[in-house]
Amino acid sequence: MVDLVSIITPAYRAAKYVDRAITSVQQQTYPHWEMIVTDDCSPDETREIVARYVEQDRRVRLIAQKTNQGPAMARNASLRQAQGRFIAFLDSDDWWLSTKLERQVDFMRRSGAALSYTQFRRVGEDGGNEGRLIKVPDRLTYRMLLGNTAIATSTAMVDRKQTGDFQMRKTYYDDFALWLKLLREGYLARALHEDLMRYRILPGSISRSKINSAKKVWSTYREVEGLSVARSTIHFSRYASNALLKYARF
Repeated sequence: MVDLVSIITPAYRAAKYVDRAITSVQQQTYPHWEMIVTDDCSPDETREIVARYVEQDRRVRLIAQKTNQGPAMARNASLRQAQGRFIAFLDSDDWWLSTKLERQVDFMRRSGAALSYTQFRRVGEDGGNEGRLIKVPDRLTYRMLLGNTAIATSTAMVDRKQTGDFQMRKTYYDDFALWLKLLREGYLARALHEDLMRYRILPGSISRSKINSAKKVWSTYREVEGLSVARSTIHFSRYASNALLKYARF
């Protein structure tokens, strides 16, 4: 049975990186995909670069936002047009290894997971200086995820046959909020323990600003999940410990 994978890519000021993201999708050993790139009113040449790929490959599609609305709304624009059973997320500055979709679709079918995620490695801004393997827990429940933001967006895949259609919430960590929502509803999240994605570290990115990231995680607890201060404190302590281990070395 052939299952289409819809790849959701928000792009803003991505002219330096989006080529690598798109070509990594075109090089996938699993051919049944559509890639929907939503340009969030970029002031650079992002839109023009993506448009060239659209002309060459009918599986690549471009949505051009008229105003800048942020990544959550850009992802939602792509999600509204997605036709696939499986939804995969790929940020415009990251890229996949060639067997990512093939291995993950097979894993989703075998495991019955509604949400899956993989291992990955961080790389420098120029795509070099490959870091250590970032390992992930075998499974995540709602409570476990609150204390361990282990799902990197560009590794995630959702089975809409199980979850139905969904949209991202307009919040700073819209991806984290979605994973929490799915797990809160009782869906299963499982890890594929394979190294299948490269996560580019950019100057000034969230991953480089640990204090800002921690503030946004706390905000997710309180404002999105509606947790008490006491419960938030418990989960935040676990999050902080896991983050220290994750970022202890490159």
